[in-house]
Amino acid sequence: MIVRTPRRSTAVRVSLPLFAGASVLLLTACGVVDGVTGSSGASAPNHRNDIKVGLLLPDKDTARFERFDYPLIKARVASLTSGKGKVVYANAEASAATQSKQFGQLIDDKVDVILVDAVDAKAIAPDVKKAKDAGIPVIAYDRLAQGPIDAYISHDNELVGEVQGRAIVDALGTKAATSKIVMMNGSPADPNTALFKDGALSELKGRVIIAKSYDTQEWLPSVAKANMQKAIQSIGLDNIAAVYSANDGMAGAVIDALEQAGATKLPPVTGQDANLDAVQRIVAGEQTMTVYKSFLLEATNAADMAVYKVQGRDIAFDALTQDSVDSPTKKDIPAMLVPVVALTKENIKDTVVKDGVYKVKDICTAKYAADCAAIGLK
Repeated sequence: MIVRTPRRSTAVRVSLPLFAGASVLLLTACGVVDGVTGSSGASAPNHRNDIKVGLLLPDKDTARFERFDYPLIKARVASLTSGKGKVVYANAEASAATQSKQFGQLIDDKVDVILVDAVDAKAIAPDVKKAKDAGIPVIAYDRLAQGPIDAYISHDNELVGEVQGRAIVDALGTKAATSKIVMMNGSPADPNTALFKDGALSELKGRVIIAKSYDTQEWLPSVAKANMQKAIQSIGLDNIAAVYSANDGMAGAVIDALEQAGATKLPPVTGQDANLDAVQRIVAGEQTMTVYKSFLLEATNAADMAVYKVQGRDIAFDALTQDSVDSPTKKDIPAMLVPVVALTKENIKDTVVKDGVYKVKDICTAKYAADCAAIGLK
């Protein structure tokens, strides 16, 4: 179990909408800490800029990693280092063994710091130790890796689950207590899975009937679909009142299984990550909600942490990591927890559109034009 405690100030748990203005405010604040960096993000004199940041992301099934996280981190590193910093990037495509090889290659390449989103948080620990022995700091990104990591940046992952669970209870209303739901959890190898699940159960337990609960190997939509088909066969299509899906990729698979089984009216289905196809499903009324986690804030601040760590800007680094977490292998890890928001039909404009993640035209293609018009999205 991951324990979260404040280091120098109280950790903030936020469930209110996160707007672009707040993003700009936070990033600007980060730009001026320690009095050596302007809001433009350009590095101050006397700090080396020719740094190499290793970036390891876990898979390509989660659309955000390739589309947002990597480009944002790459752009921010360049901004902070006057264009001289370099990001060495690799994607493990859901293989822990592949990620281990990629990690070893970064060590051999003598990068200055490694940002890693672990496929398997426990399996990555020996590689983190090797990096530590080689004098390379490691920052766990999005998922809390085990081993001697130097810092952690992610979202408040228990809050993610709470927001999802609350959405189901609210959608079921007065029928919640007699409603059977299916829980489609994430990968057991991902430490965030337990946090999402704990958060969801804090809202669901005692309020609904959890008829079936599944873990999903490597977050694979194909596995989620097969498990959903089993649930339908066991519980009965008409008896499934809602589905807790831990992310959007699995939500799409769950909805496919329900429709193929003959569902004419879909039950509430949750998600996470605000994938474009998930936002479109929400517009169409097929998916109830997704959890929007600001890619801008997480990725940009991760880049800040990596660069500040290499440049020895301790005050700036500490200003970003005012929380702490415990992993199974290390206590009091400096951390930054970024807030989240439930994205529904009602706030698409005020979240992913306002933050520049998607344009309305990206969402409202010909297939969804009528649905967009119906909710005033234009």
